[in-house]
Amino acid sequence: MKTRGHDIAVTPVSDQVVVRLKDVVVATSSRSVVLTETGCPPRYYLPTADVKMDLLRSSTTTSHCPFKGDAVYWSVHTDDGVAEDVVWSYLEPFPKVADIGGLLAFWAEKPGVTLGVNGQAV
Repeated sequence: MKTRGHDIAVTPVSDQVVVRLKDVVVATSSRSVVLTETGCPPRYYLPTADVKMDLLRSSTTTSHCPFKGDAVYWSVHTDDGVAEDVVWSYLEPFPKVADIGGLLAFWAEKPGVTLGVNGQAV
């Protein structure tokens, strides 16, 4: 999708993606899609089946992106504490990015959250 100098692409990948909150593995997937968007870091969206959903608690936080739609958020709860609003999903994304629908993405920039792809931190 290209809109006035703004590009978005969604690509399925078989990369091994591991998400941790401190020392706790929250997700492991080799069935993610990567979303690249002008001005943003690549975002890996993972199937819920590859995420430890028992660690997630839904949040009242929402946001709107003019290119993707409306997002809902979750916080991650572990024995080490809570990371607020570090997971999001577009449950009904716009048609151009439909492949991210229902998948989960993680804020790797948040304190304590790490995202590794094929053994390399991103």
